[in-house]
Amino acid sequence: MATWGTRAQLALDSLGMQPTVGIATGGVNLMDIPLLEKVGGHAPGAYRNDPEEVYLAFQRAIGACFIDQFIPRNPLTMAAHGFGDATQLRAGTGAPEIRCDGMLIDGPEAVVAHLDQIVFPRLREAAAQYDAEDAGQVQRLIAAEEAVQERFGNDLLKVPYSGFQAFPRLRYGQYGYNHYFCAYALYPEVMEEDFRLQADLAVKQNRLSARALVEGGFPRIVRSDHDMADSRGTLVDVRSLDALWFPHFARAIEPLLAVDARLLWHCDGNLMAMVPRLIEAGIRGFQGFQYEDGMDYERICRLRDRDGEPLMIWAGVSVTTTLPWGTPTQVRDQLRWLVDNGPHVGLKLGASSSITPGIPEANLAMFVEGLAYYRDHGRN
Repeated sequence: MATWGTRAQLALDSLGMQPTVGIATGGVNLMDIPLLEKVGGHAPGAYRNDPEEVYLAFQRAIGACFIDQFIPRNPLTMAAHGFGDATQLRAGTGAPEIRCDGMLIDGPEAVVAHLDQIVFPRLREAAAQYDAEDAGQVQRLIAAEEAVQERFGNDLLKVPYSGFQAFPRLRYGQYGYNHYFCAYALYPEVMEEDFRLQADLAVKQNRLSARALVEGGFPRIVRSDHDMADSRGTLVDVRSLDALWFPHFARAIEPLLAVDARLLWHCDGNLMAMVPRLIEAGIRGFQGFQYEDGMDYERICRLRDRDGEPLMIWAGVSVTTTLPWGTPTQVRDQLRWLVDNGPHVGLKLGASSSITPGIPEANLAMFVEGLAYYRDHGRN
């Protein structure tokens, strides 16, 4: 954009770790369709006819300064009383049977067999054939990002997300929690081979993504989004991640770090044990936070990255306690707490994750009012 609007410029300054008076508002994924329509100024039923327009109208109405994960159809996957009409049950979300490439996944040995016979050969072939210097793919990434920015206009900044990050992931969403984590415990050498092969491909993908970030002139911010903890702690013993996962994760993200991209980690569950390890690997900020599960927000905000610089913090009002179950006063107080204890540079505000249907309208109103106050006045 030749000229950025006030909110987009605030986002650019904050993402660039520049001092700002106001605190930038990140995009909020509200899953409550009637509230999306009402807050965005649309009539009931408008969302299903034009989800993208209604979703963007909501973002503008709450004063969003930037969006990284643009998912305008996501509310269709969740209804007030369960899954929405756009939801297909999969492994980990209640599928009665798990099949991958026609192979029945009915235990840890089936997980290992599918990895050995299907997944590993595909990963090796993909890494061998991937061209990290493919100028055409770089331009396609740039063009896709620019098209979304054009749709947003000049006062809502699009920040890179999907397509600009790759790293090894746990495969519970593919094989189901029970079968996958049993395989993880019983066959660590197979798990490490999976992470190694995923990283081999990710290194090449991230080289290309790094080129697109630089050549496209985009904000060099990428949020790494993969749930690896629940309310008790990491999904697997963090010491096993030290041996099996972290070395390959660090290797995978190095091309992005080489162009000074700032990687943020999305925090679901209690992953305090991972925080120092993620920082050591090169993560330079965090987003989300489930405070009620033990995420020590105040402590994290005092930490520094591995180069001794302040972390970027995208703080969110809790979508599991405060917004759905609290009072407007508690919403206001949590926003104040986030600001009072957040870093003085690089702080952004939003919701800790997607806001599920059923949030009290008064709580949402206070949330939006609070975002506007801090966007205009900052800490004053």
